[in-house]
Amino acid sequence: MLNLTRGRRAVAGAALAIGSIVALSACGTSSGGGGAPTPETEELGEFEGSVSILAWPGYVEDGSNDPEVDWVSGFEELTGCEVVSKSYGTSDEAVNLMKTGDYDVVAASGDATLRLIAAEDVAPVNTDLIPNYDGIFDFLKDKAWNSVDGQSYGVPHGYGANLLMYNTDVFPEAPTSWSAVFDDAAANTGKVTAYDSPIYIADAALYLMKHQPDLGIENPYALDQEQFDAAVALLKEQRQHVGEYWSDYLKEIQAFESGDSVVGTTWQVIQNVLEGSGAKTAVTLPEEGATGWSDTWMIASEAKSPNCAYAWLDWIASPEANAQATSYFGEAPSSQEACDFRDDCEAYHAGDASYAEQIWYWTTPIAECVDGRTDVECVDYAKWTEAWQEIKG
Repeated sequence: MLNLTRGRRAVAGAALAIGSIVALSACGTSSGGGGAPTPETEELGEFEGSVSILAWPGYVEDGSNDPEVDWVSGFEELTGCEVVSKSYGTSDEAVNLMKTGDYDVVAASGDATLRLIAAEDVAPVNTDLIPNYDGIFDFLKDKAWNSVDGQSYGVPHGYGANLLMYNTDVFPEAPTSWSAVFDDAAANTGKVTAYDSPIYIADAALYLMKHQPDLGIENPYALDQEQFDAAVALLKEQRQHVGEYWSDYLKEIQAFESGDSVVGTTWQVIQNVLEGSGAKTAVTLPEEGATGWSDTWMIASEAKSPNCAYAWLDWIASPEANAQATSYFGEAPSSQEACDFRDDCEAYHAGDASYAEQIWYWTTPIAECVDGRTDVECVDYAKWTEAWQEIKG
């Protein structure tokens, strides 16, 4: 999910944003390492000197890939916490890597967060120790993918929708429904594209919410067996029309440029790149709404450097650092203040609560239905993974 756009220059103003955490570290009580401070902790201790971060590519840039893209050096200079980072390619990989205990912090998408929480690999966080948390959009806080029973498990980073992209020659008028890739996919058989992940089953469930209301789907990530079977059946029917499943968005860009794909799921950043190259593509948010992602910075339950970890969460939530990181990645930032450091917030609908309400953010499917039902058991992510392999064949 790494974007091609260039980030801004090194963060300077964000140093003031975590000044209060620096002050706390100088006079607070140390947690002693070996575990993050509890939500009841009121002060942080001394910084440990380093922090190990696991994240999507492009989330932790220190200038080594591009000297103009660096929001890590300022953090290191301010706190003395040396950042050691590793990137991962899929949410499944991130979940497995967190089990090693080698990382203090992870940037996790919603299809991983509840798995990390359930396995007790991440800890609840005390947002009072994260001053920049207050500025984060309210519609990103206290959600099913980043909180449990009212307890926050992390700090929202950025967000985006899985949009419908189409070739404007093939679709002179913008399609208004996901039927273009489901019920009407035969019209462009072999040139339909879809996101390559078990979580894509939720896209089919979202479509069925509107088109087969008798199934009673209220949340595309909370599917009982009957609902799940219906979504899988829809995707198996779609499979014959799919030319390519994509996870590397460079491949989707190439497919739309060549005409091998003419309609399918995409991200706003992909459209931005294609538009910049003059490609005949456009995107829309269909009438059914869309799935999407809202990533969360989380702290390992047995973090070796919990104080540096808290400092990082505050730093990356500061307006300038968050603006640079989310711009480089290609997503909306987590606060309105971050838009002061970006010139493209409108394209990403940043801060538009009504737009955000149309997005069903990735949430890990678990047996305990996340829609609140208690009279049935929902299909968990392991079974979603099995079904996805059957769908693709």
